[in-house]
Amino acid sequence: VQLQASGGGLVQTGGSLRLSCVVSGGTFSTYAMGWFRRAPGKVRESVASIASTGTTYYTDSVKGRFTISRDNARNTVYLQMNSLKPEDTAVYYCGARPNYMSTRADSYNYWGQGTQVTVSS
Repeated sequence: VQLQASGGGLVQTGGSLRLSCVVSGGTFSTYAMGWFRRAPGKVRESVASIASTGTTYYTDSVKGRFTISRDNARNTVYLQMNSLKPEDTAVYYCGARPNYMSTRADSYNYWGQGTQVTVSS
């Protein structure tokens, strides 16, 4: 199973980005997918996740600004990020695990390579 994340970049405060993560191999529709991020000097943290059923989770700091979604026909999970803030600056990673979503990074079996998001003030 391979994950390919893309869509990062440099934006100003208040701007938007959409991250994509394409999964190849395995059965995408059975995976729970998660977006995590690691800011400089900080540990990797859960941002949002979506179960195979479509149930979603968001960390408090992104609620109302970020939206996670999945397209099983395209084997892709998205993270729409609006109203970006400088504190959202981080490398964003997508992960996949069977069925149930989790906020624990160590419970994910597969990872993408990360995509840099930089929000300027």
